[in-house]
Amino acid sequence: MSASVIDLIATEARFGAHNYEPIGVVLSRGEGVWVWDTEGNRYLDCLSAYSAVSQGHCHPKILAAMVEQAHRLTLTSRAFHNDQLALFYEEIAALTGSHKVLPMNSGAEAVESAIKAVRKWGYEVKGVPDGAAEIIVCANNFHGRTLGIVGFSTDPETRTHFGPFAPGFRIIPFGDAAALQDAITPNTVAFLVEPIQGEAGVIIPPAGYFSEVRQLCTANNVMLVLDEIQTGLGRTGKLLAEQHEGIEADVTLLGKALSGGFYPVSAVLSNNDVLGTLRPGQHGSTFGGNPLACAVARAAMRVLVEEGMIENAARQGERFLEGLKNIRANTIREMRGRGLMLAVELHPEAGRARRYCEALQAKGILAKDTHEHTIRIAPPLVITSDQVDWALERLATTLTQDVS
Repeated sequence: MSASVIDLIATEARFGAHNYEPIGVVLSRGEGVWVWDTEGNRYLDCLSAYSAVSQGHCHPKILAAMVEQAHRLTLTSRAFHNDQLALFYEEIAALTGSHKVLPMNSGAEAVESAIKAVRKWGYEVKGVPDGAAEIIVCANNFHGRTLGIVGFSTDPETRTHFGPFAPGFRIIPFGDAAALQDAITPNTVAFLVEPIQGEAGVIIPPAGYFSEVRQLCTANNVMLVLDEIQTGLGRTGKLLAEQHEGIEADVTLLGKALSGGFYPVSAVLSNNDVLGTLRPGQHGSTFGGNPLACAVARAAMRVLVEEGMIENAARQGERFLEGLKNIRANTIREMRGRGLMLAVELHPEAGRARRYCEALQAKGILAKDTHEHTIRIAPPLVITSDQVDWALERLATTLTQDVS
């Protein structure tokens, strides 16, 4: 690394809170699936900012929409109407089949908003006694890092020394419909779950799991809340991951790719009266639903559909997973994925996955480790067959070598 790169990393470490452990590269430019560091080296981005850059870096049509809107109007607050919010509502509802929309900024805000809304629905519609509402969640979940959310995490790193935490959550194993059935009580208002557990290492539930979950939630008048912040908007080869089992959530959470990586935009989508319980003054956000965010999100959704990115994710994801499964390496414990949400889990004796990510960096690929022994692979949905093959060659070389 050059002196300037070392200086930048050192300055970041000196002034910034040490709440991340980034790979040792300083990026300065991006286009499509590629990013460049400050020294001009090019890398294939296989993280996509945790799926936020699904449409590719600096997509020209999203950029144009952002610049045009930034020249006109950026923020009004929800104290006034703006000419982009209604169009955003109309277009995201048409795309997803939703009936009501609550715009927010970050994914964690969407999760917190959904928790508030389903509790309110539980008290005012279902008739749960005040203060007794319960929400069921899954072990190894990741729904964000706010205090409310980490309170029902099972990851010690996210919980230790951050308590006390709010009550009202029950934790069950992921992918176990019987455990859900056993956990439901008359006070259960919602089941909050990821269709695929991303941060846990791209953990895919058994076939038929969500069909059973949907039936159980319907039978017990429990809101099924699907956190599609990572899985949604084409990442798994469908618009929403729920479509792989032909179900429909009561509440769907979107974020990340909703802005194509240009701006924090998230949304709570409801197919029933959950959001209808909110009244003026009971919930809000200064930036939520601002005209700049809405214009960016509208463009991000439009290019996703018009440019066939969802279908491409299905094709290239199948090609990528098949190629990964053809790699013969003693280091590999399991390959798994759906669409372009993929993971390579290593045997513990192979060492930390971070070392392999650093070795991949030297070969022009940026990927990120999770849970010590898993490499996540999630390139932008605009990746081509040639680029998939290029990545597979380098992954095969890296996974079969000694990186200790």
